[in-house]
Amino acid sequence: MKVDLKEVYIVFGVSGCGKTTLGKELATILNIPFYDADNFHPDENIKKMSDGIPLDDNDRAPWLQILADQIIDWNKGKGAVLACSALKREYRNTLQSVDHKYIKWIFLEASYDVILRRLEARQGHFFKQELLVSQFDTLEKPKQGICINVEQSIENSITQIKLELNISQSELGLIGLGVMGKSLAKNILSRGFSLSVYNRQVENKEVDIAKHFVDEQSKDVNVLGFDDLSSFVNSLEKPRTIMIMVNAGKPIDMVIESILPLLSKGDCLIDGGNSHYKKTLEREQLVSRSGIHFLGTGVSGGEEGALKGPSIMPGGSKEAYIRSGKFLEAIAARDKNNNSCCTYVGPEGAGHYVKMIHNGIEYAEMQLLSEIYHFLRFYGNKSPEQISGIFESWRTNKKDSFLLEITADILRKKEGKEFLIDKILDKAGQKGTGGWSTVSALEIGMPISTISEAVMARNLSGMKSEREIASEIYNLKPSTGIDDEEFLNTLEKAFYATSIINHAIGFDLISQASQEYQWNLNLSEIARIWTNGCIIRSDLMEQISVLFKDSDSISLLLFPEIVEILKTDITTLTDIVSIAMRSGYSLPVMSAATNYFLTYTSKQSSANMIQAQRDYFGAHTYQRVDAPLTQYFHTNWKN
Repeated sequence: MKVDLKEVYIVFGVSGCGKTTLGKELATILNIPFYDADNFHPDENIKKMSDGIPLDDNDRAPWLQILADQIIDWNKGKGAVLACSALKREYRNTLQSVDHKYIKWIFLEASYDVILRRLEARQGHFFKQELLVSQFDTLEKPKQGICINVEQSIENSITQIKLELNISQSELGLIGLGVMGKSLAKNILSRGFSLSVYNRQVENKEVDIAKHFVDEQSKDVNVLGFDDLSSFVNSLEKPRTIMIMVNAGKPIDMVIESILPLLSKGDCLIDGGNSHYKKTLEREQLVSRSGIHFLGTGVSGGEEGALKGPSIMPGGSKEAYIRSGKFLEAIAARDKNNNSCCTYVGPEGAGHYVKMIHNGIEYAEMQLLSEIYHFLRFYGNKSPEQISGIFESWRTNKKDSFLLEITADILRKKEGKEFLIDKILDKAGQKGTGGWSTVSALEIGMPISTISEAVMARNLSGMKSEREIASEIYNLKPSTGIDDEEFLNTLEKAFYATSIINHAIGFDLISQASQEYQWNLNLSEIARIWTNGCIIRSDLMEQISVLFKDSDSISLLLFPEIVEILKTDITTLTDIVSIAMRSGYSLPVMSAATNYFLTYTSKQSSANMIQAQRDYFGAHTYQRVDAPLTQYFHTNWKN
């Protein structure tokens, strides 16, 4: 079997020239082991030097042979950086125990006076100052290899070595190798970028995660793995770009706290998790005080999207996006015109805000399909396979979406002879982003009916035990209905009307937030980057992107193309909701969409009574239809 041989870098020069310091730094950058030749001296050599007696060639011979044997092993293993005096050519000839092309010599050159000053300031080292003269007398300067002036900084020395040996650092760093982190890392590597990955070490839980990830990649892939944060940071070319893919919340703060002291001005951190947009703003303000850029970046598409190309929503420092956005654009999905499904969303927490609303729309779309499935299953007496066929027919009728596609797939899946969907407990989980959408809408006074109802439906599903008890107590018997083509056509139109209303609610919220926080968000661009890669990609999203190109200052529900659809389809939605309610089936999102639309399109609402009630018990005042809007009134309602 062919052995993949590695380079061995030998940093040499007189004692006190800084071999160890430079060697360790070089080993960190290359992510290979560092060795100090002094640690391989036989005990008799160390005693001799401690007593102030110079070593002769007979003393050095066994020591050099030990090192030569080690170099053979390192060459066959991971490679190495060796700090060694190697003052004579014959010593270096002994160390040249493998093919010349695998040994890289780095000579640290210094004058006697410079080294003397260093040794005088040195404590706790066995080498005595009086041996310095013999070192310089023995030194035979090399004619080949790299020559480093020790009076320059370590940073400049490393830069020189990298240039002369054509050593490159990673273009991009990624922290966190969970499901999404691993998939994004593979995506990054597939685009030809060099990558350093870091994952913490937790005994008996997270052990050698980064090492295993590197081992799993093909040998021609340029990836380095670290479990030491400092080494990871040093492996990246400056200014650094580091993507953080850990769980939202405290873990993000812990990573930032640990890494901030290791970064340099101009570096960029990208939080690719589902962070709350307000926390993103706080983090950006924190790191910017150190001259570090921050991008709060929404990433949608799940594991497969992260691997093949997600939709990416970065917000924060525009300067950071100009420099680091190229990586995000390269790994994102492509729209129908082959443009990246990644765009600079806006300042501060805009990226994570838009991702939050994306997830809110997603909540409602998932609930919509779930309640239609349930209605068809029990009211329509359809099997999962039959419902899958119905959904597939909708996909071919310009109503296709990723969620519709996967729902059809789910309904065909069997475990043995039984459908797997029937074995899944009806208790939905959530990670909080849907609820965040609801809270954010309340903060700026916007209705978010379908999204809020989808969140509440999940909450209610979690009350499984109590629902079972209530079911026994009330013993309601939902009825079954008709099974004809007209009913299915009506349901299809009701589904599409609900989806339009849900998307309108989500984009209205984004538009209002843009004004509230002065983010200047581009609704057409946001819709465009949601046309591929993300969970809510759909035919409808393609249409929305085009509509908002002409104007994003009006609601989606007011575009003539949408008005034409809803004018005819809203009656089908109200019919379906009415049938379901009478028959004993809940349609939370569809009924919320119905109520939202009927209120939205009502010239006269019931809110005049609300204002009268508020004024009655709290003297909150009210406005009148026969007076200017700037004028407010209060009435003593008991008289």
